[in-house]
Amino acid sequence: MRREETKRLAITAVFAALLIVQTFVPNVGYVRIIPALPAVTTIPMTVAVYGTLMGPKAGLGFGLFWGITRLIVAYTQPGDMVSLMLFQNPVISLVPSILAGYFPGIIAKGMSKTKYAKLGYIISGAVTSLTNTVMVILLTSIFFMHDPASLTHYLGNYSSSTPLILILIMALGMNGLVEAIFTAIVVPVIVTPLNLVMKKA
Repeated sequence: MRREETKRLAITAVFAALLIVQTFVPNVGYVRIIPALPAVTTIPMTVAVYGTLMGPKAGLGFGLFWGITRLIVAYTQPGDMVSLMLFQNPVISLVPSILAGYFPGIIAKGMSKTKYAKLGYIISGAVTSLTNTVMVILLTSIFFMHDPASLTHYLGNYSSSTPLILILIMALGMNGLVEAIFTAIVVPVIVTPLNLVMKKA
């Protein structure tokens, strides 16, 4: 039991260090393509791999850790006005990150004893990214519903009659789609050999 706990702690430490590097080293975890808009992030891949390997409870805690780092970045080194306005809100920073960490563990655990285990890795990756994107869009539309102009001004030239949630989908949805495809491809490539190594350790 102690050996298993030590192994899990060591894995968690490695992934936490990787997430910190992705968070604070420019263009590693947050790749800025369009300067005015939030960056495409590779961090959901790390979160998805960890949650898939370690299970839903550990994934939830790791998602919380991601949310905290996201909140810190929003206050200390925001890369654009949209990120500053969105992620200085603790709910928008934390809730999507926590859920994004929790769901891959649930999916992988549910499919691990079936012949579709590897398909579960693909789904885990896609769901992690989509959960983050969808929850950010939904929570932002709720928090800015009474003053959408303060945000839409930075998202592009949209008609004042365009619903905020539609603007957010158009402005942030492409990032989310790119992240989901990337994560769905990469997660099974990483998780499959890591699972074998962990079983032998």
